[in-house]
Amino acid sequence: MIKKIGFIVLLSMLMTSCVTSKAYKELEGKYANLKRKNRTMEDELATFEKTKKDLAKLDAEYQKTKAEKEELQSNYEAALANYENLKRSYDALEKNSSAAIASNSKKNRELLGKLEEKERALAEERNRLDKLQRDLESRSQRVHELESLIAAKDAKMQGLKRAISKALRNFEGKGLTVEERNGKVYISMENKLLFESGSWAVGAQGQKAVKQLGKVLGGNPDIAVLIEGHTDDDPYMGNAQLSGNWDLSTKRATAIVNILLENKQIDPQNLTAAGRGEFAPVAGNDTNQGKSKNRRIEVILTPKLDEISKLLNDI
Repeated sequence: MIKKIGFIVLLSMLMTSCVTSKAYKELEGKYANLKRKNRTMEDELATFEKTKKDLAKLDAEYQKTKAEKEELQSNYEAALANYENLKRSYDALEKNSSAAIASNSKKNRELLGKLEEKERALAEERNRLDKLQRDLESRSQRVHELESLIAAKDAKMQGLKRAISKALRNFEGKGLTVEERNGKVYISMENKLLFESGSWAVGAQGQKAVKQLGKVLGGNPDIAVLIEGHTDDDPYMGNAQLSGNWDLSTKRATAIVNILLENKQIDPQNLTAAGRGEFAPVAGNDTNQGKSKNRRIEVILTPKLDEISKLLNDI
């Protein structure tokens, strides 16, 4: 009974007080911050793809160097065989004349010098090849760890999507959909499930749906939750407390956040409320059906990527 009285008082305060510029700017700041985080995640994923390409390039360089080393080895062996032939010739010519001996001796010294140079080059190439191999193995290991971590995150989000679908199956066909794409889970709830026209007070059925969602989120503390409010393009004609559709969408998103926060297992730091007005439609506003789809709350669940970011920095 006390909670009900508190809710009525809160509702009364919300309906009688104007949305301050500061609150609006804070929400707008949170939304901008979320967009920056999203861009950062996309940049990190782009860095990961570039790293994989660099790794392939490094492997190609390794194979090329290996072939060069084999060619050096072959040249070395050919030169050594030539040296042996020259040595035998030297032994035979040694009996002939001092001039022939001096000539062969000079050639032998030149050949020995070349052999020593090839041996030094071959040793340096072996060292470079060994270092390249160690670097390649180290990067391959980190890429494997990164791929495993991403796969685990994807599996977790798919499991979360199944858990949410199961928890909200009683609301199927009532304007609620759940889908997983690009590693995120999207829960869309049309306003017919949540709000009366022009209102930001959540109805009984809508509260049940949001609380069921909150039970699943409470068991997943490593998930970031963005609640977005959306409207159609009809101008807002309701309470003069609000300046338009953007204010209304923000109030509705905040109303969902307040219901989720009744679940003490949900960390408030994981929640972000944002209003997008009529500027992110999913259907045309030229039909009633399209307008109905556009009037919605979207809850977007994103895994926290701290571990992935650390691995990307180490590669």
